Amino acid sequence: MKKKVAIIDHLGAHGSSHHFYLFGQAKGLIENNIKVNLYTNSSTINPLIKDLKFFQYYKNIFNTKNKFLSLLRYLIGSVKSHIHARVNSCNIFHYHLFGSSILVIFNMILAKLLFAKITLTIHDVKSFSKKNKSSFYSSLIYFFSDLILTHNQFSKAEITFNFPYLANKIEIIPHGNYTPFISIEENQEITRKKLNITQEKKVLLFFGMIKSVKGLDVLLKAMPEIIKSNPNILLLIAGKPWRDDFSKYEDLINNLKIRKYCQLEIKFIDHKDVSSFYSASDIVVLPYRKIYQSGVLMMSLSYKKPVIVSDLPSFKEVLEDKKTAVFFSAENSSSLAGAVISLLKDEKLLVDIKKNAFDLIQEKFSWTHIGQLTSNAYDKINYFYKK
Repeated sequence: MKKKVAIIDHLGAHGSSHHFYLFGQAKGLIENNIKVNLYTNSSTINPLIKDLKFFQYYKNIFNTKNKFLSLLRYLIGSVKSHIHARVNSCNIFHYHLFGSSILVIFNMILAKLLFAKITLTIHDVKSFSKKNKSSFYSSLIYFFSDLILTHNQFSKAEITFNFPYLANKIEIIPHGNYTPFISIEENQEITRKKLNITQEKKVLLFFGMIKSVKGLDVLLKAMPEIIKSNPNILLLIAGKPWRDDFSKYEDLINNLKIRKYCQLEIKFIDHKDVSSFYSASDIVVLPYRKIYQSGVLMMSLSYKKPVIVSDLPSFKEVLEDKKTAVFFSAENSSSLAGAVISLLKDEKLLVDIKKNAFDLIQEKFSWTHIGQLTSNAYDKINYFYKK
């Protein structure tokens, strides 16, 4: 029996690399003999994936500051996407959620009215697992769902802690790599010239949205110790603050007297420029306090960059210390400094980690493999698929 899936996602390429996830998921499902329709916004460019049906019914929803107009466009986009998907025989509607809201429930009610089965990929578990004002929405969303996908055991455990009855409804499907969608710039000299970074520098990269939970302050506090051992070090910070005030990090940089060792690119990094930042770096540092899954991690490994990460459960499920990454004690700046200094001194380890990690994501985190896992998860929905 043929499965036909509608991936309905209004976010797409808005403000992140989330669209690459959507494209990878669609590609993997298609490679596993599943028909896929992708519905997203008009800012997301058609990836031209063979056999993918691509629709941009969420027209200009991010192009206005008028909240009422944006909401109206969202609702119109949702109604058109859901009806089109069902008319075209999609029997599973797949949503990607970063939070719970009445708009998510609106979509799920539409799906139920159209007799479709609902699959959720929960990216940011916090708003779903925490007993807060949105817990009522979370309960409704879980009630309407037929299948819930999380990226690791850590995320599943957080959900089932507050919603134990969901255990049998949750499947673990890992975050895929970005290798099908990126171009690796091997010539570091070119990219460093573009970013005005000299060749003798050893460059640490902190990349992505800047928010408190990502621990940039932990990395900044590690810098004085790192500088003592490596006077040619440069910390490249690239990304836009999200619900965070960057001035506190600037104050920390000034107080620690490390300004000349930092290059600040505090802005949204356009997709066409992302490869330059990764190519120009020697090591990517993820000093996170808490994380459920990390697109930055997968992006770093896809660009063949060695990573230093905090010893969080979600990282430990993917990586192995001294083999595919170097771990440090979370929120411990001295431990982070020691990890950086140690890795910079050990060229063989640095090269080995780079190779091992890239081999890992090609084998275990390819979209073809993830498509197969997702297809198997769909099979667990109590539904008789129509041809």
